[in-house]
Amino acid sequence: MAREPLKHQSVCFCMTLLLLYFRNPTFVRRDRLQKMEGLVMQTVGWIGLGAMGNPMAANLLRAGYEVYVHNRTKERAEPLLQAGAKWAQSPREVCELSDVIVTMVADAAAIEQLLTMPDGILASELRGKTVVNMSTIGPGDTRKFAEMVHQHGGDFLDAPVSGSVKPAQEGQLVILVGGEADVVERCQPMFGVLGKSTIHFGDVGNGSAAKLVINSLLAMITQGISEALVMASGLGLNKDQVAALISESALNTPFFQMKKGMLLQEEFPPAFALKLMAKDLKLAADEAIRHNVPLPVVATVLNTYLAANANGKGDLDVASIYLQLKELAGLGNDEKR
Repeated sequence: MAREPLKHQSVCFCMTLLLLYFRNPTFVRRDRLQKMEGLVMQTVGWIGLGAMGNPMAANLLRAGYEVYVHNRTKERAEPLLQAGAKWAQSPREVCELSDVIVTMVADAAAIEQLLTMPDGILASELRGKTVVNMSTIGPGDTRKFAEMVHQHGGDFLDAPVSGSVKPAQEGQLVILVGGEADVVERCQPMFGVLGKSTIHFGDVGNGSAAKLVINSLLAMITQGISEALVMASGLGLNKDQVAALISESALNTPFFQMKKGMLLQEEFPPAFALKLMAKDLKLAADEAIRHNVPLPVVATVLNTYLAANANGKGDLDVASIYLQLKELAGLGNDEKR
């Protein structure tokens, strides 16, 4: 008889798992990370609710985290507030209410402002807290910001992500982390909700370096696909047939299938804005110069993205580099062979 309560408890726990699975399958896939029995979740503060930050914070809410949010415009937070997030009036208040503070903003200048403004992150007591920057910035700025946080008693990780809006919504990002191993381990349950895998590259700054590597490759592949389609049109080939050729060849990739519809329809709603890629390529080129690493293709691709951004394509998806190349070839905006 003494075993009956334990048996009943086990049945209840299994039923809870099944309910969680049907409501949120990713939770069960990551139960080894969250250690559901006896787990005390960290409270997360999230600063920056753009195209990526909003769905990432929403995933944490669905996984059961207590989430405090802050953004320059409160309107962007409304869907999260309706889902159970709590509003913080300032970055300082985010820190005071949270164990882990995540920043997901446009660039290094925005992060520096969040740190140093009168009601900023550094105005709060940071001992026992971890600041996790998931924005894409250069390794040098990352190390500078880490030192600022360390001087105020906090821990710091750089953890930019590989993946765009849809993987962010689905919790299928790849988290690229730099920082101390024990701090990474402490944040791993949160990373497990946000992404399908976490790669720890070593010291602070290395996560940011890895992000520049993968985004440079992404930019080169995007321009390569776009140049192939522009070449096909210039040679009088049917673009749909050429897309079918790529799909059937050894050069087919999930990325090509993801962007194929945009390229064929010539409509580019932003999953990853071209202006952000131009910024990232500039960071990569600067870092390559700093380390005396020649990158001739990156340099060429950077010029194309800078031109496209200057020509008004910055708010379109990164695949709109196709339009820049098409215009360069003199094929016109309505050429859809």
